[in-house]
Amino acid sequence: MNSAAAAGGPLECRLAALLYGSGLRLRETLGLRVKDMDFDRHAIVVRSGKGDKDRVVMLPKALLPQLQAQLAHARAVWGQDRASGRSGVFLPHALERKYPRAGESWAWFWVFPSPKLSADPQTHVERRHHLFEDRLNRQLKKAVAQAGIAKHVSVHTLRHSFATQLLQAGTDIRTAQELLGHSDVSTTMIYTHVLKVAAGGTLSPLDAMALGC
Repeated sequence: MNSAAAAGGPLECRLAALLYGSGLRLRETLGLRVKDMDFDRHAIVVRSGKGDKDRVVMLPKALLPQLQAQLAHARAVWGQDRASGRSGVFLPHALERKYPRAGESWAWFWVFPSPKLSADPQTHVERRHHLFEDRLNRQLKKAVAQAGIAKHVSVHTLRHSFATQLLQAGTDIRTAQELLGHSDVSTTMIYTHVLKVAAGGTLSPLDAMALGC
């Protein structure tokens, strides 16, 4: 994470650490609301994830200080918006029509708010959106280049690493499926194949020979 911080900053480092520590998709992470963070139970509620399904994932204890600092930053941004009388954040599933002031509440505010306002593409109302996906992608590419890593690395690599190490630690496949939000267990099973290849438990026949060239 140090190289990620060097290429970007504390915000990018927190995002990358959360992706790796929880297995969340980038879109799910950026769409988190304050009310989705349960620090007491060390859990994160993912609402309307892929397939429009909700699920609960772990909130890594090691990230508590960083995430609390992120919420403190978010609350300061929320306070500025409220003091300026700006429109509240976007609400899903027509909730804005039912609860028109809910978007102004702290509970519905973004955990990772954008530093800039933008026009809502549907209503054209200027409001605060969450961070855009390109920000972390750009900074991760810089970090990978600075670290001299030759392999292809993307933001999704952090989720892959989470899944692989989860299974490597002995987590059963159904639990891993639920944490990753896979609708089909066959998708999760892909990671078991990766483990078999990477395990290194079986030697190549060539490695058993004292072959000199």
